Amino acid sequence: MKKNPFVYRFLLLAVSLSLISCSKQKSFILPDNAMQALSGETQKTWKLAWRYNDGVRMNMTGCFLTYRITYQSNKTFEDNNGKQENCGPTLSGQWQFVQNKEGISYIKQTSKQFPELLKIDKNYKYFKILQLEDDTLKIQFRHKQFSTTSTFVDTFVPENITVKDRDFHW
Repeated sequence: MKKNPFVYRFLLLAVSLSLISCSKQKSFILPDNAMQALSGETQKTWKLAWRYNDGVRMNMTGCFLTYRITYQSNKTFEDNNGKQENCGPTLSGQWQFVQNKEGISYIKQTSKQFPELLKIDKNYKYFKILQLEDDTLKIQFRHKQFSTTSTFVDTFVPENITVKDRDFHW
C-alpha cells in the first residue's frame, strides 16, 4: 500500500493545532467571594510579595518592601507611599471589578492622581487579575518605565503573611 504524504501532513497539523490550543492560558474567573477576598469584611491591606518586569524578578528593597495597598469594601483604595520616606505621595481612589468582552477580569482603579503620578492621559488604570484568593492577589499591568513600556506581574499577600526571600536583590 502506498503512503500518502498529505495524510501525514494533515495529522501533523491537527496534532500541532491541538497542542497549541491546549496550551493557551485561560482567563481567570473571579471567585464568587471575589469582593471579600480583595477587601475583607470592611478592608484588607496587601503587601507586595514579589514583582516581575517582563519576566525578570525585580529587586525588593526600600519602597517595595514597605509598600502596602488597602482595598476597602466601600470600593475605595489607598496605598501608604506618603507615609514612607522618599516613596512619593499616597495614591487613593476608587476600585471596581470589570470584565472585557473576552471574559478577562480586571481591577479598574480610578484616581485623579493617575495622570500626574503615572504620566498618563487617563484617570484610571486596569490591572489584569491572574489570581485572587484570600491569601494571594496576582495582577499584571503595563507601565512605561524609563523609555520603554514593560509588562509587570505583581504578587501581593495580606500584610501579616511572612514571605521567604521577599527582600530579594542581586
